[in-house]
Amino acid sequence: MAASKPVEAAVVAAAASGSGSGVGGGGATAGPGTGGLPRWQLALAVGAPLLLGAGAMYLWSRQRRRREAGGRGDAGGLKRNSERKTPEGRASPAPGSGHPEDPGAHLEMNSLDRAQAAKNKGNKYFKAGKYEQAIQCYTEAISLCPTEKNVDLSTFYQNRAAAFEQLQKWKEVAQDCTKAVELNPKYVKALFRRAKAHEKLDNKKECLEDVTAVCILEGFQNQQSMLLADKVLKLLGKEKAKEKYKNREPLMPSPQFIKSYFSSFTDDIISQPMLKGEKSDEDKDKEGEALEVKENSGYLKAKQYMEEENYDKIISECSKEIDAQGKYMAEALLLRATFYLLIGNANAAKPDLDKVISLKEANVKLRANALIKRGSMYMQQQQPLLSTQDFNMAADIDPQNADVYHHRGQLKILLDQVEEAVADFDECIRLRPESALAQAQKCFALYRQAYTGNNSSQIQAAMKGFEEVIKKFPRCAEGYALYAQALTDQQQFGKADEMYDKCIDLEPDNATTYVHKGLLQLQWKQDLDRGLELISKAIEIDSKCDFAYETMGTIEVQRGNMEKAIDMFNKAINLAKSEMEMAHLYSLCDAAHAQTEVAKKYGLKPPTL
Repeated sequence: MAASKPVEAAVVAAAASGSGSGVGGGGATAGPGTGGLPRWQLALAVGAPLLLGAGAMYLWSRQRRRREAGGRGDAGGLKRNSERKTPEGRASPAPGSGHPEDPGAHLEMNSLDRAQAAKNKGNKYFKAGKYEQAIQCYTEAISLCPTEKNVDLSTFYQNRAAAFEQLQKWKEVAQDCTKAVELNPKYVKALFRRAKAHEKLDNKKECLEDVTAVCILEGFQNQQSMLLADKVLKLLGKEKAKEKYKNREPLMPSPQFIKSYFSSFTDDIISQPMLKGEKSDEDKDKEGEALEVKENSGYLKAKQYMEEENYDKIISECSKEIDAQGKYMAEALLLRATFYLLIGNANAAKPDLDKVISLKEANVKLRANALIKRGSMYMQQQQPLLSTQDFNMAADIDPQNADVYHHRGQLKILLDQVEEAVADFDECIRLRPESALAQAQKCFALYRQAYTGNNSSQIQAAMKGFEEVIKKFPRCAEGYALYAQALTDQQQFGKADEMYDKCIDLEPDNATTYVHKGLLQLQWKQDLDRGLELISKAIEIDSKCDFAYETMGTIEVQRGNMEKAIDMFNKAINLAKSEMEMAHLYSLCDAAHAQTEVAKKYGLKPPTL
């Protein structure tokens, strides 16, 4: 099952802190084709190989652990979680470390023995905490050691680096470790110590390359090196995303994405058909007047563009209405803010949302909708307290608004407050009994609670609930999608595949469903070709589906195609809808790039599919 391993469990925690698939600034709101749930939950249920926190270079370790389960211990006799703080007697074996049988061997042995004696003396000083004296002894050992004794000499350099480390002389640590690695390229202790020194020196790229080599040499078995890699990848991702996102060109999502986003709201005035009910009983003269109003109102013009799916013109038309302080200024502010969120410009969206919320004379449903969207934006920015406040305020000012409870329920799922989530979904269903999406998401919340609690009877009850939902709402694609994820968890792959097929029948243009069906083929039949074919189909349907590019990249990493993986991750980066999502994608890309560099330098490659 997808959450049965520590690394994959960590994925959930890492992703829950901000790698959702919702609109930029809308983490708790429904994303297209995801049933309104963030990407990490879908990845968890499907068992997708998306290691969000640790990065792409750990993707192969799951297959390795499966092969080794019940077999030998850690690779190469390496101890899990070993500390590497003390100096050592001998380096790891390497070719050419034996003593030559030649006439000068006796003198050479004497030199080597004297070097070993100096090193042993240094070790005693080290253990006593006398690091300066230890450094002097290791320096003596280096000067005495025959130059052809690569392994012994690398040990002396590594030991001296360990002493420098205790004195926090990071530049000297890195220099000595470099000498050690030049003499013994697969020297794990020296590589890891140099990685830590590079971290202290803020050389993140060099640190990542060293710790990547260590992870591969250790078979991804040492938690210490895994955690350092994870930390550096996150820091690099955040740095790059901050710069890239600040200078990015706004990008309008695909029409399918936009329509799916708006479909997650039922009490949203701005997404309702233009002039609903206003022209039904009008005669031709009044109809002409309505057309004239439409032409003179920037907001109504924007609504017309919405119906025509001419989304690029909406922000500018809303701005005209706002600048003129027209009749529909509040609606224009909310619609403009929504499209700012859709193109990933939360900074521009927030002032508009703030203004709508503060307009006491505005329609209460406009203000509640603005609170929902601002609350979702806060959640994606990892500000759960502000997010919760906004949702609670929305419930206070508009207690009969089903959208408030629907979207707050999703927020509660993100916060692992499943009972409160279920209560919110129940209230949404009470207000709108025909809300198929809320009923499906309630089942998923109950399933997740049962699954994480390993409660088999509750799992069966949740699965039965899914059956009832799809029977009652046979046209609800999200119901089939969420049920498919739960079925995949339960290893019922054939039935899950059928559910995805029903999704595709109902929504043939939903790219995300093809991605998840592709991942299912990999997990179920190990059918790489079919999986890639389906994910490629997703990209064909929606060339702006960042999830498809991201997933394709992770698969190419597992296949060992690093250049293609990096290309896929870069395409996903350019489509990212939030800085947080972009940071995650940069982490994956940097991990793949680090593997490429390690392969060039040391000839190290993890196993591939």
